[in-house]
Amino acid sequence: MSQAGLINNLNDGVVWGLVPVVAAAAGLKLTQIGIIAAVYPAVWGLGQLFTGGLSDIWGRKWLIVAGLWIQAIGIGLFALTSGFNIWLVAGVFMGFGTAMAYPTLLAAISDVAHPSWRSTSVGVYRLWRDGGFVVGGLTAGLLADAFSIMVAIGVVGLLTLSSGILVAVVMRETLSSKQG
Repeated sequence: MSQAGLINNLNDGVVWGLVPVVAAAAGLKLTQIGIIAAVYPAVWGLGQLFTGGLSDIWGRKWLIVAGLWIQAIGIGLFALTSGFNIWLVAGVFMGFGTAMAYPTLLAAISDVAHPSWRSTSVGVYRLWRDGGFVVGGLTAGLLADAFSIMVAIGVVGLLTLSSGILVAVVMRETLSSKQG
């Protein structure tokens, strides 16, 4: 769960940092760049109002997996296409995927942590999750300098896809039948 949180924030930081640069270089107007940048957190914020509750019914694992994969699709659209309309769709994918993974990861940590050490386990998770911003910035910067911004975005998409595969293979469902 901690690696998935790290990757979630890694891709978040990269999208926030590089997509506006790519959009500006592609000649998009400032208002279009602002709309693309705004759609992602808007869909994420509104979506998690529903996905958090859904994870209490459906379980945690597959919402996290699907969320990471949907994020990877959005990131892939940023890396492989160009233009306002398709990048707007990419932002929706990113927002929806993040709405599925972000609150559900915290719920999964809480599921497996005994109340006497829950605050510590959430703190450790948040250390790794928030460290994703640093790892993402360094990774994207190094890749963009060595290759290109689009390669950096593409690698982040592949890391996100791989994280979803790892969660699918390794993570056990944390929601007990008593809770759902």
